Amino acid sequence: MRLFFALWPESDVARQFAHAASQLQQSSPARLVNFRNYHLTLAFLGEVSAANLVVLQQIGGRQRASCCNIVFGGLEYWPDPKVVVSIAQVFPTALYDLSAQLRGAADQHRLTATSPAPQFRAHVTLARKVAQAPVLPTVPPFSWSVNSFSLVRSDASGDESVYTVVDTWPLLYEK
Repeated sequence: MRLFFALWPESDVARQFAHAASQLQQSSPARLVNFRNYHLTLAFLGEVSAANLVVLQQIGGRQRASCCNIVFGGLEYWPDPKVVVSIAQVFPTALYDLSAQLRGAADQHRLTATSPAPQFRAHVTLARKVAQAPVLPTVPPFSWSVNSFSLVRSDASGDESVYTVVDTWPLLYEK
């Protein structure tokens, strides 16, 4: 199974990403990411055996982080993976820490992708297979209130990836 830990937006936030993506001037064969597939990856694990699923669920269940807000607004073109992404302009330390904790715990159990993880940049991918840099529209900032994170399975065998949430854990509300 191909797995990753991620933040999954509520439908109102996904609509904000979809609106930003709809403003892109793209050329073929670029394709917009499906509205249901928007997510922010906290820790990519890669191929993991079904036997290790319980370990990953235990790792997720042990994590503690506070609910918080992420602010998005800027778009970037990344030429190496040929994607257009929405970049987090404000990404709370609690979520950076959660990402590092998830990656560290998975590393301890040797459950991460074999190649070293790239430097973490909080983003949501809006378009893939973008052959050349498009004209990027100005996107007004918007906020995403994050209150949970998930372990997600990715099936990339078809024309479009299908993501299935395996398990979800709440973030903590501070008093």
